Amino acid sequence: MSKISRRKFIVTSGTATAAALLVNACAPNSETETDTEASAPTEAAAPISAEDAPEVTAAKLGFIALTDSAPLIIAKEKGLFDKYGMTEVEVLKQASWPVTRDNMELGSEGGGIDGAHILTPMPYMMALGTITKAPLPMYILARLNVNGQGISLSNEYLDLKVGTDSSKMKEVFAKAQASKKELNAAMTFPGGTHDLWLRYWLAAGGINPESDISVVPVPPPQMVANMKIGTMETFCVGEPWNAQLVNQKQGYSALVTGELWKNHPEKAFAMRADWVDANPKAAKAMLKAVLEAQQWCDNPENHQEMCEIVSQNKWFKVPVEDILSRIQGKIDYGDGRTVEDPDISMKFWKDNASYPYKSHDLWFLTEDIRWGYIPADTDTKSLVDQVNRSDLWKEAAEAIGVAAGEIPTSDSRGVETFFDGVKFDPEDPKAYLDGLKIKKI
Repeated sequence: MSKISRRKFIVTSGTATAAALLVNACAPNSETETDTEASAPTEAAAPISAEDAPEVTAAKLGFIALTDSAPLIIAKEKGLFDKYGMTEVEVLKQASWPVTRDNMELGSEGGGIDGAHILTPMPYMMALGTITKAPLPMYILARLNVNGQGISLSNEYLDLKVGTDSSKMKEVFAKAQASKKELNAAMTFPGGTHDLWLRYWLAAGGINPESDISVVPVPPPQMVANMKIGTMETFCVGEPWNAQLVNQKQGYSALVTGELWKNHPEKAFAMRADWVDANPKAAKAMLKAVLEAQQWCDNPENHQEMCEIVSQNKWFKVPVEDILSRIQGKIDYGDGRTVEDPDISMKFWKDNASYPYKSHDLWFLTEDIRWGYIPADTDTKSLVDQVNRSDLWKEAAEAIGVAAGEIPTSDSRGVETFFDGVKFDPEDPKAYLDGLKIKKI
């Protein structure tokens, strides 16, 4: 089946809306939205020694309207960047992941951004040059969260009550194909986290995402609108968009991704390597602010306030109720199932959520090889060592007084087990790849 759908998708950039075929989710260098409302710092600026003073006080960071961008927003709103001397940090809304990529290529000196809340695989693909005009060295400084994404389906399939087992859709998709009906599964960026969760889920149920359904990119804020007009069967995206779909009774959640892989890695805080290399103290200052913001966001006592902040028009422009419940682990799937389980909900700090395990990045790269997004002969371990700066994370964590027991001593979390019983051993990614039945390579 064609990878490009013939059905029309809604694309929104700024306030203009158009119905168009979506290939790269949005036109390059689409306008970004700047936070122009001043927020009173709640953290007093700490005295900064000359030794720790950042080389610059300004940086531009991008974010997509997804709940896991909250640490960057909270670091801005709560004055944490200011606290560490980064008094001119801007947190800028991006229209889509392709726009984030394009603005990262430009850098702030070219009118773009220096760093971002980003899908973990993207810095690797940028470093390889597979999604950029030329290889762009990148550093991952922290993981922003684990868990907190979802796979949702149209109400057309409500009677099937699909959960982690996608095989219930196999016969339905086969019949649709036979009748020449176009089928679409949406994710947010080819080779990104949502694409990989969606593909893993489909393939585990015997559905080949390369031939049984068209997998297409759609910007996160446009997922619900596209489901409303019937352009897709299923989508994978971060919150609050799965919850909003249910709240608007336009579809239901098959699962939250913590059910696919408990405490799975998700977004990253990444920056251009040249910016970090030129401004190491400034990068460390921002990293300290982000880590503190993650701790704040993970405190249940702060969940209500966090959701009220990020729901504002200048950030997400969505109702608080679309964000809060799933952050609390209260999941209404929209098909009659409800569960209250904070352990499968989004975490920003608990269970080492912030630490950028290299073993997790190795899994993402292995999956991107599986689906042909990066060359099969990529030296993945070397690439991870170049991009993943867990050393800087440890320095920042120690600087803000994180207890030694909360700082991982290994860059590997060990063997990971997925919902279908498949295991990934970071010591032998080839064995994992060889054992997968459905793949592109």
